[in-house]
Amino acid sequence: MEARASAKFLRGSSQKARLVIDMIRGKNVNEALAILRYTNKRAALGIEKCVKSAIANANETAEKANISVDPDELWLKAAYVDRGPTKNRRRMRPAPQGRAYRERRHFCHVTILLSSDREDSTAETDGKVTETKPAVSKRARRGGAAAAPRAKRAAKSETPAGTEDTADEEKPTMKVSKTASKAASKLGSALRRKKKTQKKEEEE
Repeated sequence: MEARASAKFLRGSSQKARLVIDMIRGKNVNEALAILRYTNKRAALGIEKCVKSAIANANETAEKANISVDPDELWLKAAYVDRGPTKNRRRMRPAPQGRAYRERRHFCHVTILLSSDREDSTAETDGKVTETKPAVSKRARRGGAAAAPRAKRAAKSETPAGTEDTADEEKPTMKVSKTASKAASKLGSALRRKKKTQKKEEEE
């Protein structure tokens, strides 16, 4: 059996209310009420009232259908927050030096769905072991451009250690800083100028 309750036009933004809703989703009713009672958030009070309203709705529907339902066995099957109207909710806040900061105030709508039937997410496998397939990207499945470089990389990693080219290892790698290269270029230009002046003097 399921029961629904919604609280509309709660003060506060939907983003802040979702922080509270995420803490109680999928939990037992008693656990959810305990969390909401001791949560230091503004939206917790309105959400707590909504949960209590949903419990009352569940009791009423059970009485009408002549079904016995234990309120302690109810759990939050679904809980979500929608954004409320923000039109004409702009306010001005005084700011330093005679200025004014514009702020926008928000409403939100909370909906909670309770259920008395617990569905086990784990399915029985009868002792059969299922093989887990490796995760493959969509592009690799389609045979896209990303599949070829990965295959090349895998082939390189599988090559034995003896067959690798040693030519790259023999070349010494030297890192020269920018300042050193500038100094070298200046020195070279000075030497060229000196040679030119010497030639001119010899010709004369």
